[in-house]
Amino acid sequence: MAQPYLSVVIPAFNEEARIQRTLEQVLGFLTTGSYPWEVVVADDGSTDDTAKLVGEFASSHNNVKLLSLEHRGKGWAVKHGMLESAGTYRLLCDADLSVPIDQVERLLPPQTQDVDIAVGSRERPDSQRIGEPVYRHMMGRFYNGLVRILTVPGLKDTQCGFKCYRGEIVPRLFGVQRMEGFAFDAEIMFLAWKSGLTIREIGVDWYYGQGSKVRPVTDSLSMTGDLLKIRWNYKRGRYAGFNQPVSVEKPPLH
Repeated sequence: MAQPYLSVVIPAFNEEARIQRTLEQVLGFLTTGSYPWEVVVADDGSTDDTAKLVGEFASSHNNVKLLSLEHRGKGWAVKHGMLESAGTYRLLCDADLSVPIDQVERLLPPQTQDVDIAVGSRERPDSQRIGEPVYRHMMGRFYNGLVRILTVPGLKDTQCGFKCYRGEIVPRLFGVQRMEGFAFDAEIMFLAWKSGLTIREIGVDWYYGQGSKVRPVTDSLSMTGDLLKIRWNYKRGRYAGFNQPVSVEKPPLH
C-alpha cells in the first residue's frame, strides 16, 4: 500500500457500543476521497469487546489496523497510535465522533497550507457547540484558562479531540510525551509551542455526547495537577532533545 496521505488515529477504551458504527462512518467518508488513507484504532486495554470488534472489522478492511495496548490512559493510546501511523497528515479523532469526520477537510491543505498542527477549536467564531450543558462549557473555559497560563498562551481550545499533525513532526513531539491521561493535549501543544512549530486553531462543529468518559470534577483536578507536572518536567530538563526525532519501542500491531 502506498504511504497514506491521511492517517486517522482513534483512541478507544471500552467502546463496544459505538466503535463499529464509528468505523463505518469514518470509512464511509474516506472511501469517497481521492487520496490514500489508513485508520489506526489504539485500544487502551479495553475490558469489553472493543478489540474483538475492531479486529473483525480490520480483517475485511486492509486500511484499518488494531493496535492493542495495556490500559494506561487516553494519552498513552494516542501517543502509540500516532507513532504507529504513517500518514503525511495524522488526525486525532475521538471514538464518539463528537466532531464529524468530514470536518477533517477544514484541517487539511490547502485550507491549512504551511501549518504544522491544525487544532479543531470550539471557540472560533465559525465553530458551533451543539447540546453542551452550561456547566461543562464553564468548566472547560476554566481549565483552558489554566492551560494558557501554565503551558500554551493564546490557544483558546486545546482539549477538543480533533487535531491534525504533519506526519514529520509526530516523532519529535509524541516520542517524548510523558502525560498518559487527558492532559497529553496540553503537553503536546506546549512542546510544539516551545519548538516554534506553527499551530492554528480552526473552527469546527462539536456535538456533546451523553456517553463521554470525561469526569468533570475528578478529571479537571487531575488535569490541573498534570499541567503543573508539564512545567516541572520542562524545568527539570525531562524533555531534553524534544526538537529532534526520538524513537520509542512500539507495541505489536494486529
